[in-house]
Amino acid sequence: MENAPNRLLLPGGEGPFGKARSMVFPRAVLVGHGVLDELGRLCRGFDFPPVGAIVTGTRTASLAGKRAAEILTDAGFTMSILPAGEATMAEVERVQHEVETCGARFLIAVGGGSKIDITKVAAARGKIPFVSVPTSAAHDGISSPRASIRGTERASSVEAVVPIGVLADTSVIVQAPFRLLASGCADVISNETAVLDWRLAARLRNEEYSSTGATLAEYAAREIAEHAPLIKPNLEESVWIAIRPMIVAGIAMSVAGSSRPCSGSEHLFSHALDRFAEKPSLHGEQCGVGAIMMMYLHGGDWRRLRMSLHTIGAPTTARELGVTPEEVVQALVAAHSVRPDRYTILGDNGLSKDAAERLAGVTGVIG
Repeated sequence: MENAPNRLLLPGGEGPFGKARSMVFPRAVLVGHGVLDELGRLCRGFDFPPVGAIVTGTRTASLAGKRAAEILTDAGFTMSILPAGEATMAEVERVQHEVETCGARFLIAVGGGSKIDITKVAAARGKIPFVSVPTSAAHDGISSPRASIRGTERASSVEAVVPIGVLADTSVIVQAPFRLLASGCADVISNETAVLDWRLAARLRNEEYSSTGATLAEYAAREIAEHAPLIKPNLEESVWIAIRPMIVAGIAMSVAGSSRPCSGSEHLFSHALDRFAEKPSLHGEQCGVGAIMMMYLHGGDWRRLRMSLHTIGAPTTARELGVTPEEVVQALVAAHSVRPDRYTILGDNGLSKDAAERLAGVTGVIG
């Protein structure tokens, strides 16, 4: 791949340690006030080809997409703006076709999670580099090698490509609705139960486990939880506090070579809720509520986790999610079947309806 992100190859060999894993990381991460102005210099530093494209949404185009195009044009690049919609495979294929049509040899994702996910899959398919420029921080996909792409029935996590660079302008992100930031924080906090599930799978199923990946994911969750009182609406410092752990969470997945450090039973619950709820909530919000219940099953301090979410302003109940108690119970019962290959605290057979009702009730998710 042209201008690939930093790649660390752990060499293999003979015997029990004959493994090789390629870990890919962003080459540059810029976070701060006004760093969007550095986009041209960043892309020149990557020695990008002269023709590129910006994948963005209707609102995010006016917020930062058009400005990004101007900056890159001034830097000597020929840029096209490619509007994108929801993160579906059909939309990925449409964007990929437009990328080929305009002859773009690098991509800039300017937008929220869906625009970044579309871009990272299109970049992977086209074998070209991309830069992640988030305009909101609703989940931990800013720098991760995974993308949540909806099919005809449900969301699916697919392998994509790590951005060669991440440019997070806090003065832009703070303009997004605070609910999105709170959702992203909840997504990162839910790493706590994801790592517990991963360790359980390593013990019971001999699943490959990375202590470094787990430590990074836990660090990210801890940073958000410990600074929860400082994360408030309309405060740019809150974006600064939250965005760095989100980027670290993405790097944890690169280290692990999978989404395991940041996706466990709480994510299975969220994906199941997407399937059963008439009006699903934001992904990160649902993962946060799921983490409360899964932490209870693990025997951990679910009350502390719930308090962190509450302090930030993320939902902790079905009512706050905007879903019904019945939908929560349905999702809990079905969660284990969302990814049968991913072993979690839910086990192979999942929860009975009675057990699900009791779990949701004792943790206050339904009442």
